[in-house]
Amino acid sequence: MHLDRERCVRAVRSKDARFDGWFFTAVLTTGIYCRPSCPAVPPKAENMTFHPSAAACQQAGFRACKRCRPDTSPGSPEWNRRADLVARAMRLIADGVVDREGVPGLAGRLGYSARQVERQLLAELGAGPLALARAQRAQTARLLIETTPLPMAEIAFAAGFSSIRTFNDTVREVFALSPSELRARVPARRAAGAPDGQGTPGTLSLRLPFRAPLNPDNLFGHLAATAVPGVEEWRDGAYRRTLRLPYGHGIVALAPRPDHIACRLTLSDLRDLTVAISRCRRMLDLDADPVAVDDRLRTDPLLAPLVDRAPGRRVPRTVDEAEFAVRAVLGQQVSTAAARTHAARLVTAHGKPLDDPEGGLTHLFPSPEALAAVDPGTLAMPRTRRTTFTTLVRQLADGDLHLGVESDWTEARARLLALPGFGPWTVDVIAMRALGDPDAFLPTDLGIRRAAGELGLPSTPAALTARAEAWRPWRAYAVQYLWATDSHPINFLPV
Repeated sequence: MHLDRERCVRAVRSKDARFDGWFFTAVLTTGIYCRPSCPAVPPKAENMTFHPSAAACQQAGFRACKRCRPDTSPGSPEWNRRADLVARAMRLIADGVVDREGVPGLAGRLGYSARQVERQLLAELGAGPLALARAQRAQTARLLIETTPLPMAEIAFAAGFSSIRTFNDTVREVFALSPSELRARVPARRAAGAPDGQGTPGTLSLRLPFRAPLNPDNLFGHLAATAVPGVEEWRDGAYRRTLRLPYGHGIVALAPRPDHIACRLTLSDLRDLTVAISRCRRMLDLDADPVAVDDRLRTDPLLAPLVDRAPGRRVPRTVDEAEFAVRAVLGQQVSTAAARTHAARLVTAHGKPLDDPEGGLTHLFPSPEALAAVDPGTLAMPRTRRTTFTTLVRQLADGDLHLGVESDWTEARARLLALPGFGPWTVDVIAMRALGDPDAFLPTDLGIRRAAGELGLPSTPAALTARAEAWRPWRAYAVQYLWATDSHPINFLPV
């Protein structure tokens, strides 16, 4: 996108928010960089240069605009629609891997040399993994400075900086303000309605941006209707759940608003802030480009009315890929209510307890290691599904099977299909909701086949798959529109 200069100039001049996060505009005369929708008067075309990432702008010596705050743009949808090296690396960087494990750890997870990863990121994004992680640390630092009363020293280490001096230098370089000057600006923004902390230790209230439109019905409806008691709940207009994080645990409450998702995070360790935000954004599919998705699906005359009736549907995903794979097995050939019951029993017996003063959450979902130690004879499920369950959790616990943001979708599919009891439906629902493949499709799903028959689409799996070729690469979104024709609770925002 950033290489198409004419298109970028048009987007900046029209202040088109759809392109926020796709590219960044650096202004040669002022030395600042902005999001395309910056409300300031657009500069002359000859004074604009375009970059694919905030890190690339910072590498080139530009500072963030104080007015449009480009560091708060939605993420680029590119990283959630691709499974190549660069996309997988960006998902890992967003998940904080560089801060925790360094560039060698990032490269090791991807199966490439550090030099190859550096070269690929520089070629496409204009910045290497260290610069990209640095930009993310600066964004996290700003968030903590503006929304918490924490001392600057604590913020520095919570944001991932190795020293106070590096923290101070980075904040000054990126935002042209010292950390204390950033904090001094907070009251004016709070008066304008910006989110702020609630005074509870470890708790943050913030806004998660997205590209409009966003239809919350099936997104929050699905998460609430399939919620596992003790781990998830719908309370006071928000979806709440527990989070297992690298340094500790957390509880998040997410509520849809017209122009953002209200997010309230309670963390046992603030170093997990970046990871928690990244996983919540991924679960709600907030970096999607709904205009591109819906335009593609509207080309099918039978899907077009569904899209026009409720545009902007997202794919409800997960904060924990291994957890979702386990729940997919528990849900094989049973109702939603039965799957929740099975999962709740496992949570009560093997999940890690935690306190939730604000609601009814009681446990973290059991880890693969905890589930691998379960006596198979205590599992109330048919023998074949018990074999499927025990094989899956053992492979996850041993590391023979890894499901994560860095997973290669094709390879993960092949490994899952090789497990006993894993058919196309189970593999594709994991690919769609856990791995994040936007083109995953469920032609054998009963709800999909029923919707197809009602709409006049082919209802046999082979014929429907052939028809769905025209929906690529967004077939997972077509699944959401087809499911929405039913009256199942997953399709409705809870009251």
